Amino acid sequence: MLRDITLGQYYPAKSRIHQLDARVKIIGTLLYIVDLFVVQDFIGFAVLGAALAAVLVLARVPMGYIFRGLKPILLILIFTFFLNLFMVDGEVIWRIWILKVTKEGLYLALFMSIRLVLLITASSLLTLTTRPISLTDGLERLLSPLNRMGVPTHDIAMMMSIALRFIPTLLAEADKIMKAQQARGADFESGNVFRRGRALIPILIPLFVGAFRIAGDLAMAMEARCYRGGTGRTRMRQSVFGRVDYVALGACLVLFAAAILLRVLY
Repeated sequence: MLRDITLGQYYPAKSRIHQLDARVKIIGTLLYIVDLFVVQDFIGFAVLGAALAAVLVLARVPMGYIFRGLKPILLILIFTFFLNLFMVDGEVIWRIWILKVTKEGLYLALFMSIRLVLLITASSLLTLTTRPISLTDGLERLLSPLNRMGVPTHDIAMMMSIALRFIPTLLAEADKIMKAQQARGADFESGNVFRRGRALIPILIPLFVGAFRIAGDLAMAMEARCYRGGTGRTRMRQSVFGRVDYVALGACLVLFAAAILLRVLY
């Protein structure tokens, strides 16, 4: 299960999406997330879903890899679906004991589930197609106007990038701890959800210890390489907007305008 989480991981491939400037992908992802909360019907989700599917094809990321990344949120999806299904009042279409399914609840359950799937997929696609160093540089350049106000934009971008990169690292650490405890007789698979949840508690302490150890090793490595923040820092690769980047950014803006138009019309 832990190995199925793809958020924060990079999938190497030669595609147009991988070659785009990191700033374009960051802006496009933010606009897409806003689009998901702007649209209020399934027509809008159909448009956004088709656009995301086209980007996935261009990115050449295997669909099995994308679906694998949705497995860890399956429990959240099921909980969200049934919470909206049974807790929304309206026209009753099915009832058993104290539980009732309403037309409005079914609509909202499907609506929220689709929104969550598209949100996770789009967020994962950003890290799957962008190298961590490119993501850091892109964030820093987007936040660079705040330098005039004394905001340490480089430090903020670096912390955000390290936080994303630490997700797969900590998951790998947790998986290693679980395998070590299973070799000593620990059982994480049998029992109901609550029992399996309690069985995971013993891995928290060694996981926190491992996280601090990894953070200390990273700090020592950065200090050994004379890292002193963004002041006077140069880049081996200078990111420059090309024609494809402007086309991709224009497509993101068109999709954003279409979402606003669908919200106004429907």
